Amino acid sequence: MKPVVLLIGKLPHVIGNVAEELDHLPIHWLGAHDQPEVVRQLESEPRIECVIMGAGLDDQVRGDLIGIIAALRPDVCIHLKDRSSGSEGLVPFVEQVVQMQVLAKPQRAAATV
Repeated sequence: MKPVVLLIGKLPHVIGNVAEELDHLPIHWLGAHDQPEVVRQLESEPRIECVIMGAGLDDQVRGDLIGIIAALRPDVCIHLKDRSSGSEGLVPFVEQVVQMQVLAKPQRAAATV
């Protein structure tokens, strides 16, 4: 079963484009672009391993979403993209987080046994 990653961004098509560009990764991508959708995804998908939030949302919204995610799913890491790399930095950021935090998990667990 593929790990599940929740992508949160300002525009729905941006999230779809990221998932499309990274379809070579063995990840089941979920997307959300507003608070109700984030809550719905968190409550309906228990296998979410991490949340990656784009930089397009304003600080108040990002802060509110962090609080909601932490309250609903304290087991999930939240990764915030920087603003300085611009929108073109989103795909590399998501790929780096997924490679290091999600896909590397089984390897680290096996290495410690």
